[in-house]
Amino acid sequence: MAIIAAKFGGSSVADANQIRKVKSIIKGNPDRKYIVVSAPGKRCDDDTKITDLLYRLKSEKESGGSYAQTLGAISERFLGIEADLEVSAGIAGEMETIESEIEKDASEDYLASRGEYLAARLVAEFLGFDFVDAAGLVQFDEKGKLLSEETNEALRKELAGRENAVIPGFYGTMPDGGIKTFSRGGSDISGAIVARAVSANMYENWTDVSGILMTDPRIVENPKPIRHITYGELRELSYMGATVLHESAVFPARQADIPINIKNTNEPNHPGTIVSNTVKGENFAIISGIAGHKDFTFITITKPMMSEEVGILRKALAVLERHDVSIEHIPGGVDTFSIVVANRFLQGKADTIVKELRDELDLDSVEVTGDVAIIATVGNGMVRRKGVSAKLFTALYKAGINIRMIDQGSSEVNIIVGVDNSDFEAAIRAIYKAFAE
Repeated sequence: MAIIAAKFGGSSVADANQIRKVKSIIKGNPDRKYIVVSAPGKRCDDDTKITDLLYRLKSEKESGGSYAQTLGAISERFLGIEADLEVSAGIAGEMETIESEIEKDASEDYLASRGEYLAARLVAEFLGFDFVDAAGLVQFDEKGKLLSEETNEALRKELAGRENAVIPGFYGTMPDGGIKTFSRGGSDISGAIVARAVSANMYENWTDVSGILMTDPRIVENPKPIRHITYGELRELSYMGATVLHESAVFPARQADIPINIKNTNEPNHPGTIVSNTVKGENFAIISGIAGHKDFTFITITKPMMSEEVGILRKALAVLERHDVSIEHIPGGVDTFSIVVANRFLQGKADTIVKELRDELDLDSVEVTGDVAIIATVGNGMVRRKGVSAKLFTALYKAGINIRMIDQGSSEVNIIVGVDNSDFEAAIRAIYKAFAE
């Protein structure tokens, strides 16, 4: 029998009605044996996510103010779900424990993790599955880095004797037993970790959208869905701004060659998007998706006979490293190269960095260009088709958009262009029209 590990996001467990949908999905296929859940998300546009309330709780405690109202809102939400589902998950007692831990100055990570913990308690009780706490199983080292192999072995042993289980996502424990959370959206990682541990045939990631779209629907009206995509393509799109799946979630599944199916809890019969190591035959597309970010800066360094000077790039990168500046791209020529960085890394540092670059590289000038957007056009099919770059650049030319930078990786999975912030949306629409319509 096949094994499916399924992760349900915050919108899927936002209230009792959504959890009933989750139960219907799980009971509809007995292969769905191991379930990972997020904390309850928004029930409507003006609602607040449970995780945000938990972070607020910590902030109110640290500021010395009253946190009673926030704690009451959290308690009311979970108790309401428990009553509506007609289960006894011990929520009242758990809330008392949380309040006691707050008074003992519980860590922010501990409090933030309680949304997933309580949601998993409720879902496990409602499904009649075992509840398995992630604490002690998902393991981090002293620096907060996930211990992948130790975690895999611990989960494998724990879940081997359980036919069905619900595991809270988003957190694990440090060597001292303290709770450690992933970054926001980290329940996706938890789901992939569990999928690997149980040698799942499929990792289903259930959310409130029917898979991944070719581009941002806020920019392009009704963009086409992506039916199949490789892990590498998804990684590129996630890094450049596509937000359906946490970018780090692909690694445990990719490592174990487990396909991911991104599906919609509210439209369970929709096929969604399949993410796998390879995409073949009729499912192969030239362009998988288009994504990007605004607000980058180009630091352009030009120096005569640069190509004959050993170590100049290393010196430039060392300056940025000293200032904790992360680098996105380094397009270049014979006697020039540009370093592309996000604006947020240069706040209050730009003038100092430019001065140090001039001094240490013996430069007459350094050109700084701000307010630039970066757009990635991603697709494994590009390497097999001639004229893809020409088609992309022609589309931008016809749209009257000036290209500030071109960078194509050696893997030929993506073509990255830089345009003015003001041209960002128009550029994405032009590229989409060229390849998708």
